[in-house]
Amino acid sequence: YALVVSTENITYNIYAGDNRSMMVSNCLFRVGGAAILLSNKPRDRRRSKYELVHTVRTHTGADDKSFRCVQQGDDENGKTGVSLSKDITDVAGRTVKKNIATLGPLILPLSEKLLFFVTFMGKKLFKDKIKHYYVPDFKLAIDHFCIHAGGKAVIDVLEKNLGLAPIDVEASRSTLHRFGNTSSSSIWYELAYIEAKGRMKKGNKVWQIALGSGFKCNSAVWVALNNVKASK
Repeated sequence: YALVVSTENITYNIYAGDNRSMMVSNCLFRVGGAAILLSNKPRDRRRSKYELVHTVRTHTGADDKSFRCVQQGDDENGKTGVSLSKDITDVAGRTVKKNIATLGPLILPLSEKLLFFVTFMGKKLFKDKIKHYYVPDFKLAIDHFCIHAGGKAVIDVLEKNLGLAPIDVEASRSTLHRFGNTSSSSIWYELAYIEAKGRMKKGNKVWQIALGSGFKCNSAVWVALNNVKASK
């Protein structure tokens, strides 16, 4: 067995200085936590909620901008805090793209892979005529999306770039609204939201995608082994 604990504790990194770039984290983050018990024992399958089928971890720390966009350090008065650079949006976008490019071939149906390949080759051959690559329809492979509730902009960008509907990001927006940015635990709050609404059915696939300093992007795809009853 393995116990996975996802937390965000702002008391350790609370910033009491007056450096604006370090004040941002005080506004964004909130205290939260979740615990998940994992098992690789066949006998536990009948009582398990989900089966983990894919994980993809992307780390771009070798790039200097990625490494420095989120850093802990002292300000000019010696007070410790976490600073966020102006490059964080671009860094996050590039890291997410790399993660999705790795995950896509693992989960997308053959038809979507072929369409992407055709447009990819077409763009190579006819650069002036084909302006954009084909964006695969991930809803053909995924039923529920748990997007890291790092902020409204994060959810907006992924909703637009993945071609998602408002209901697909409802869990993420509701989690951000009710609990704030609880870091790595936010994707578990979102999963609980989907369950509470009675939307999780046997065989449904769930994609959790989370971001963090480093810079890193992690994806996990789960399959529901049973129907999950809605909360009363």
